[in-house]
Formats: sequence, C-alpha cells, structure tokens
Amino acid sequence: MALKEIHPEGWAPALGYANGMLAEDGTLHIGGQIGWNSQKVFEYHDFIGQMTQILRNIRAVVEAAGGAPSDIARLTWFVKSKAEYMAHQKEIGAAYRSVMGRHFPAMSLVVVADLLEDEALLEIEATAHIAQG
Repeated sequence: MALKEIHPEGWAPALGYANGMLAEDGTLHIGGQIGWNSQKVFEYHDFIGQMTQILRNIRAVVEAAGGAPSDIARLTWFVKSKAEYMAHQKEIGAAYRSVMGRHFPAMSLVVVADLLEDEALLEIEATAHIAQG
C-alpha cells in the first residue's frame, strides 16, 4: 500500500516524523500534534490556548489531505494534568466547537507523566478517512 506524506503548505519542515500519512484507501494518520504554530513556536502557554492550536493543526493536516473536520474518525488526547483538564471542561467544549464544529469523533484521553517538548501541556493524535474520488 502506497502512503503519501501530508505536510500543510507553509509549515516548518517535519524533521524525523510526518505530520500526516495518507493511505490509498483514504485513511489519514495524523501524528501527535502539540500546541505550537506552523513555525514550531508556542504562542500559548495555557491549556485552552494550546488545545485550540492543536486542533487547528489537526484541521490543517486534514484539509491539506483534501478533507474536512467531519472526516476525523478518532482523536487520542495525551494530557500532562488530569486536574487541569477537568477544571476547564466548559472552555474545552467551546474551544473544540470553535475549530471542529459539532463533529465529535471517537475519543480517548490518556494522562501522561511528560511530553517531549517541555512547553507542551498536551498532545493530540488523530485518524481521519478522506473520501477518495
């Protein structure tokens, strides 16, 4: 099965990984995204700001593959603080809907001890299915 690397236009190079890999059947695997922008700069240092940026990043990868947020089938969240996640439920919902609309794919949340980038408060990976035409 041939895979096509997906890299949104204008993004800084992905070194040693791919932001997305699109299979011939339309399955799009989106690597874990963190709360930095397209140039790998953290503009936000709070949970909601980083979460919103991550969702924008995921959306950008999906759109670069020819899809839309409604094509996302699964999200896996990795958070460093369960307490911070639980304290922001209302804001999380509002921020999520502002980027993804009212599309709610299968989701899992895992609490982790740390992430590779020190400034990252969470990371989200995704799987989408892009209709092939």
